[in-house]
Amino acid sequence: MLQTRTAKLRIFPDDEQAVLLRQTMSAYSDACNYVSGLVSSGKVRPDRYRLHDLAYSDCRSMFSLPTQMAQSVIRTVTASYKSLRTNISSHPEKFRKKKGSVVPKFSIPQLSLVRGRDYSLLWIKEHTERVFSLNTLEGRIKVPFRSDAMDWAFADGARMGTAKLVFRKGKFYLHIPVTVEVPDPPEPSDITDVVGIDRGIRFLTVSYDGEKTSFMSGAEVKQKRAHYKKLRQELQKKQTSSARRRIRAIGRRENRWMSDVNHCLSKTLVREHPEGTLFVLEDLTGIRTASERVRVKDRYVQVSWPYYDLEQKLTYKAQMNGSMVIKVDPRYTSQRCPVCGHTERGNRDKRDHVFKCRECGYTSKDDRIGAMNLQKMGTEYLLKAQKVS
Repeated sequence: MLQTRTAKLRIFPDDEQAVLLRQTMSAYSDACNYVSGLVSSGKVRPDRYRLHDLAYSDCRSMFSLPTQMAQSVIRTVTASYKSLRTNISSHPEKFRKKKGSVVPKFSIPQLSLVRGRDYSLLWIKEHTERVFSLNTLEGRIKVPFRSDAMDWAFADGARMGTAKLVFRKGKFYLHIPVTVEVPDPPEPSDITDVVGIDRGIRFLTVSYDGEKTSFMSGAEVKQKRAHYKKLRQELQKKQTSSARRRIRAIGRRENRWMSDVNHCLSKTLVREHPEGTLFVLEDLTGIRTASERVRVKDRYVQVSWPYYDLEQKLTYKAQMNGSMVIKVDPRYTSQRCPVCGHTERGNRDKRDHVFKCRECGYTSKDDRIGAMNLQKMGTEYLLKAQKVS
């Protein structure tokens, strides 16, 4: 089966090339803002074909963009308006307080590069070194890069898509979606291990494989997220443009850091279990709308915790390792006794983090119970699948 992942590769332009890349990125962003302004002024709808008729020539003449980049500008603006409409319909409460019309703005220099037209991978020095050939306002340049642990992006059969050039803290990166071939999901008869994974805040994950329980503490993550929250609150009180820029920068930094935490965590979970493992997660769809059941002081942490990001990373890493992930109904997984099946809210003491079944007396850490029940549900799922097959 096919899987698409994003390879994040650092490139190393020389000083002259770096200036040229920055100029190209700025021109691209300026063109995006120009086209977005045409839409916000009512001159044209955010339709790719209508925008092309109205703005393509301007992008070429006013911003000196090459042909493909001018077309990419129109696609970028169209996609931004489509994403904005989706966000407004999904979360209208976030946009009610905003004054005036909401318009996509491209304040951060960016650049989309279409493979084959705007960038390509070349071999140099008798096929011993690879470089990227990138299109700019003044033609092509060749820049070396570092792939680190992303050699999978250059494997035979891997297909690269449209790349994004990113400039952050004085460094250039290419973010490239790569479609690669991964093993098909294992058949029920090929499953060798079933692991229940309970996600939470006190412990990022608690995993149980039928014998061993592993706890990944979330204390450090919770503390650091609280630090970022405090910084944002202090900056919000200033109500200045520089403070707002700083808030956005802190948010991006926190997102990058949390993404790396989930990357390392999912990698560890997959590495610690063999090929052919069935990972069982709770289906947490709708958890962000469940804030009415959470204390106000804990609401921010509860609804902003990146459960879905961890789920995505675990899913694609498991696929690459010949394993698979399923999601099951989360109801009562923390209240049901994994031994006798008795379900009662009083089984769990949240304050002391103890689970004691009022029917059979089974006692354990409450954080462990969810993972045990998920592992049991995964085993039942597997037995049913094997009977069907």
